[in-house]
Amino acid sequence: MTRSRKREIANARTSDKPRPPTRARPTAKPRPVDPRRRVSKKVNSEPQPVASGETQKLQKVLAQTGIGSRRKMEELIEQGLIKVNGEVATLGMRVSSTDRVEFGRRRVDVTGSSATRVLLYHKPEGEIVSRDDPKERQNVFANLPRPKNAKWIAIGRLDFNTSGLLIFTTSGELANRMMHPSFDTEREYSARIFGELTSDQMNLLLSGVELSDGHGQFEVCEPIGGEGRNRWYRVIVKEGRNRLVRRMFESLGYQVSRLIRIRFGGIVLPPRLTRGKWLEFKAGEVTQLEEQCGLVSKDPTPQPVKPTERSSRDTRKTKSRPD
Repeated sequence: MTRSRKREIANARTSDKPRPPTRARPTAKPRPVDPRRRVSKKVNSEPQPVASGETQKLQKVLAQTGIGSRRKMEELIEQGLIKVNGEVATLGMRVSSTDRVEFGRRRVDVTGSSATRVLLYHKPEGEIVSRDDPKERQNVFANLPRPKNAKWIAIGRLDFNTSGLLIFTTSGELANRMMHPSFDTEREYSARIFGELTSDQMNLLLSGVELSDGHGQFEVCEPIGGEGRNRWYRVIVKEGRNRLVRRMFESLGYQVSRLIRIRFGGIVLPPRLTRGKWLEFKAGEVTQLEEQCGLVSKDPTPQPVKPTERSSRDTRKTKSRPD
């Protein structure tokens, strides 16, 4: 008899033996629920999409799209320039993401999908902070990336011959908050003049001088060096009036030959940001800035706002300018 035949006979005999019945596993008894025990829920840290049925005030939604401040949006609504679903909007109206909102002939995206963006730009001399210029001079917006369904709003302005820090955002609410006079936002400049101020003249600028449009005053005025008759001064003002720093020096007979803004509020011009270039804030840095401006609730451990390295060099859209 072959080995394979012997194996088949052995298997047949073992298969004929009755197998012992398997014991069923006892089912676990459910634990009684303690009513004093708090049930923990996992919180999703990611922002949830806005439901189509959720509504918000029309002026708030328009301000978030970057058209302008909330007060400006209220004026546009009162003037009948805003339409919702084909009808003229009224102040206090609420809209959802499914409504069709129009400003003039332009449809406004109110889906809430566009997050607030913030850019730092090192403005060189010879650029204007305006889209409409009768002289058709170079404007700063030509060097910025194009935001989707929004537009850049300049937080403060610099005149044609002034260089330095400019801040842009797509949020009209954020721009209005940072520029509002009630916040006393400091603007710090480095100014080069022809000549040297006396101690009495510096004290006069600190106490204030009368200008054509009212009282002007430096919060800080101190010498920081220079060569020959060209002297540099560090000055700080809390107003954004047109050519304020230049006119204050001119009131004492000094001409400003160079003017550079190096700080706006708590944001300092990064040394690595060369003229004609921009840097963009990350989402977390934008949130920190909004917290500082009181637009969102503050984190218990706030961190200083620092711009990231993402810049115009990454997109290669901006032409390089020599320093």
